[in-house]
Amino acid sequence: MKIGLLSILVAVTMVGVASAESGGSIVTLYRNSALDDRMRIHIATFDVVETSPTYNSENCDIAAELFEAQSGVSVRYWCEPGPYRATWE
Repeated sequence: MKIGLLSILVAVTMVGVASAESGGSIVTLYRNSALDDRMRIHIATFDVVETSPTYNSENCDIAAELFEAQSGVSVRYWCEPGPYRATWE
């Protein structure tokens, strides 16, 4: 069965709305650049609707630790509460 692009976009939007409406705690993973430690690069957003209020935060922290533990990695990874933001606030 083929699923159209519009159907996929609607499903993704509904998941995001459900997460926000249910009080899900969204957490976003960022990293800096090897060339500019002030740069802010979006890696992933954790927005699973889960019963535990720390589920997304814990998964983001694990991902950050795993990325930084890779051999040769010279950038910093960190998690922030909320959806992706392009600038510092």
